[in-house]
Order: sequence, then C-alpha cells, then structure tokens
Amino acid sequence: MDRRQLIGLTLSGLVWAGVAHASPEKSRGGKGGYLSLPTATATVLRRDGRRGVMTVETGLDIADGALMERARLSQPRLSAVYNEVVRIAAERLLPDAPPDVEWLVVALQHATGSILGKPGAKLLLGTVMVA
Repeated sequence: MDRRQLIGLTLSGLVWAGVAHASPEKSRGGKGGYLSLPTATATVLRRDGRRGVMTVETGLDIADGALMERARLSQPRLSAVYNEVVRIAAERLLPDAPPDVEWLVVALQHATGSILGKPGAKLLLGTVMVA
C-alpha cells in the first residue's frame, strides 16, 4: 500500500474518532467526558543550527459536568498556556535529546489546574514529537 494512502486512511479514521467524541449526547447534559484540545507547538533549535518543531497532543478527562463546561469555555486560555509550557520545554531541550515527558506532564497538569481554578481535570497526553 502506498504510504500516502495509509496516511490518508489514518487521518480519516482520526476524524471519525473525533466526531464520535463530539457527539451531542456526551457533550451536553450534566456528565463530564473527554475534551480534545488543539496540538501545542514550539520551535526547537537542532544541533546543525536549523530549526525544528516540537508538537504535543493533549486532551482532558473530566468527570464533573460543571467543570467540563468551564473547561470547554476556557479552551482558548488552555491552548495558550499549553503552547507556553511547550515553548519552555523546547527551550530546555538539548540538541538531539528526547523531550522530558515527565516534566511536561507535571507542568501541563499544573497549568490546567491554574486555568480551571479547581482540581478534577485529568491531563491526557498524546504524541510528543520533535521533528
């Protein structure tokens, strides 16, 4: 199978998975659920002087319906603070070294609690990639 076809199938599967998560039954009402956030990115400097990109996929698992609604309304602020945390992580990154995922998890969870104002949102980390 051609690599481009495989990527297209994978992306279409992700789109369908995103549609399933955004169903009205889950997102409305008094229940919590999963909130997907935009990918956070930052620029990194490679060993040879060229620039690269660090990307981090994030989401939130929230059981409380009121906190879920607050998180949904705070999405722009969460995206901004996540991009800032990823920028700091990219600055700390040594050339040709893997990202410090443990530090990222702690920093992003702390930022989530700060933005939402109370605990109850569990950070879910997807792919952490430096390209």
